[in-house]
Amino acid sequence: MTQDEMLRKLEKLPGKISFLYENLETGERVGYREDQPLMAASVIKLFVMASVFEQFETGKLKQDFSLSIYKKDCVPSCGALTYLHEGICVTALDLVTLMIIFSDNTATNVLIDLLGMEEINRYITSLGFENTRLNRKMYDAEKSAQGIQNYITASETGRLLTMMYRGKLVSEAASRQMISILKNQQLCSKIPFYLQALEEEPEIAHKTGEDRGITHDVGIVYGKVPFLVCFCGNETDTPAFERIMGEISLQLYKEVNGIGQE
Repeated sequence: MTQDEMLRKLEKLPGKISFLYENLETGERVGYREDQPLMAASVIKLFVMASVFEQFETGKLKQDFSLSIYKKDCVPSCGALTYLHEGICVTALDLVTLMIIFSDNTATNVLIDLLGMEEINRYITSLGFENTRLNRKMYDAEKSAQGIQNYITASETGRLLTMMYRGKLVSEAASRQMISILKNQQLCSKIPFYLQALEEEPEIAHKTGEDRGITHDVGIVYGKVPFLVCFCGNETDTPAFERIMGEISLQLYKEVNGIGQE
């Protein structure tokens, strides 16, 4: 798939579409409207995770700090905590894991309360990100109705993942641990859709996001040659875009790793 073919596929989609590809060995890069700010959905959880790990690193928060989750803390939709028993005890690291691998909204909101929204945004800004912003908690229908949203860009999300890949996000050990959590992602219907059917299935460290008309998947695909892809869409045809995410990811993986080439 040539760069033009890839971009033509993306251009056919309705709504606001952003895309970023980067070969993590050669630095080759393809972008499509990658700097446009988009409503984040659950991709903002990557930045919450980074902020939590910064607190782990400085000792402000312990990974094994434990707390109980009650029904009053729970919000609907994604995740596991809402469906578990009243007063279940979890650690701060458990909350991060649930927030990422099941996109648990309750876990995310508890972490936002623990750190404070201002502190999370301070850390995001300290990394040099100008368009990524946490403005509300998950499933806050009231603020959402007022037009208060969280924002990301494909380029800044890509930079966060690249820092993590290179061991430069928080610290080398923290970066490795965050990558390890992302590799356990359980929501695999987008970037990994076709890749998981390969004989040698590659590891993928990624995070999805979805809401009405919103679909994202951003991550690192590990092969002989690892690469980064960020697919972000607002006001779009989500099933059509998700199919294209799977197709482009498979094609890139084959081309980058020389699969099926004479």
